Amino acid sequence: MIELEGVPELVDPVMVAAFEGWNDAGDAASTAVAHLDKEWKGEVFAALDAEDYYDFQVNRPTVWLDDGVRKITWPTTRLSVVRVGGDKPRDLVLVRGIEPSMRWRSFCNEILGFAHELGVELVVIMGALLGDTPHTRPVPVSGVTSDPDLARTMDLEETKYEGPTGIVGILQEACTHAGVPAVSLWAAVPHYVSQPPNPKATLALLNRLEDLIDLRIPLGELAEDARAWQLGVDQLAAEDSEVAEYVQSLEEARDTAELPEASGEAIAREFERYLRRRDGDGGTFLRDAPADRTRPPKPKPSPRAGQDAEGPSAEGESESDGEGSGAADSSDD
Repeated sequence: MIELEGVPELVDPVMVAAFEGWNDAGDAASTAVAHLDKEWKGEVFAALDAEDYYDFQVNRPTVWLDDGVRKITWPTTRLSVVRVGGDKPRDLVLVRGIEPSMRWRSFCNEILGFAHELGVELVVIMGALLGDTPHTRPVPVSGVTSDPDLARTMDLEETKYEGPTGIVGILQEACTHAGVPAVSLWAAVPHYVSQPPNPKATLALLNRLEDLIDLRIPLGELAEDARAWQLGVDQLAAEDSEVAEYVQSLEEARDTAELPEASGEAIAREFERYLRRRDGDGGTFLRDAPADRTRPPKPKPSPRAGQDAEGPSAEGESESDGEGSGAADSSDD
């Protein structure tokens, strides 16, 4: 039984979830939820029982010292609340953890139980996948849903994906069957530089979340981290002619595919986003802005372009292919 005596009544609550593992290329999605929790000082109010959902030989607990006392942290999923004030107050219920190893239906039912008790009006699940996308271009973010009415009202794609799925897809379907409006946001991470972190993809997810729920998100140093990340990859790619040539081919394919999008309506939409954020924390993400940060690991071409060894692909087989065929790019990347 779920008891939430310590949680105050929430204002227009939205649940935002992300899970480490198969659905989280470059740790982009889980880092996005962690950023929300940090910036708005989230307060944890519940944690799911690790014994029920995790194989500890796959996700091992960690031992640490607290003033000389040994303690254990178990892998789990935690829920926290952030109170967002301002002209349009809206509270968020943040769900962050590791993709469960077992009992996915019970896991989703627990999450939905909290959503029901807290009066959640919308569930947004964030994920990231590896794809054939160049690091020099805006990060494609697909917004998809299983609800045809929600797809029309929120300008989203209705999912038509068939194939293996992760907890993001399962939780979205569970929400749909329970009558809870749910949306998945998928960011595409370049497969040739897949090592975490990927602040550019994290920034793109947060920008899309802003548009989706009409909420200003403080970005902190995330925009500068994204600049530094891209500059580092630029430098490393320039040092390897094979990688540089491959990136150029991806750029040409991307630019050719997006030519029809260079319409007056698309340009106006991007300009509106810029105006909303120009005075915000972190500003817009400038592709060529200089930075002096630690460089990421050297990128290596993948023998199977666009395919994640443990997750969905962004080319024909991805969780968001069909779920996000009308991918929208983050304007601030």
